[in-house]
Amino acid sequence: VENISFFVFLTLNIVNIQINITAGQNVTLPCRAPNIDSNSKAVVEWSRADLGKDYVLLYRDEQPDPEEQHPSFKNRVDLQDREMKDGDVSLILKDVTTTDAGIYECRVFSRGGNRRKRANLKTDPISIINLSVMIFSLLTFFTVFFHYILYIFSFFYYLLLYCTAE
Repeated sequence: VENISFFVFLTLNIVNIQINITAGQNVTLPCRAPNIDSNSKAVVEWSRADLGKDYVLLYRDEQPDPEEQHPSFKNRVDLQDREMKDGDVSLILKDVTTTDAGIYECRVFSRGGNRRKRANLKTDPISIINLSVMIFSLLTFFTVFFHYILYIFSFFYYLLLYCTAE
């Protein structure tokens, strides 16, 4: 009698992305789960550690589940593609505010027949997004700065013209 042992090593490629956005805009947080398709009973969980037990978005039974969703995300988030074509489970976050800044994690689970609680859904995230939210963009800053410099230049130019005219 021989004892044969098999070891399976799975490589998990975690995508880590930095996104910078201006408050008031919509943003897509990318996440791709290559092993799911539109026919699977997948559960998609978007979370942020600082929210405690509340979700950013929990998508199961082919619809968002608002039961444990954090109040600040209600009516502001959805999957980019609810059919999850090509494993796309990216999150759309609408009307971003500075309180939306943080580290977002995307997880995807295969479901059995019964509804599972969060405690049973522990896996590593497949995508980690660090979202930074700015009050205004650098473009806005440089536009305001340029107009300020132009205003000062114009003031001194007219002052010079006024002084030389007398």
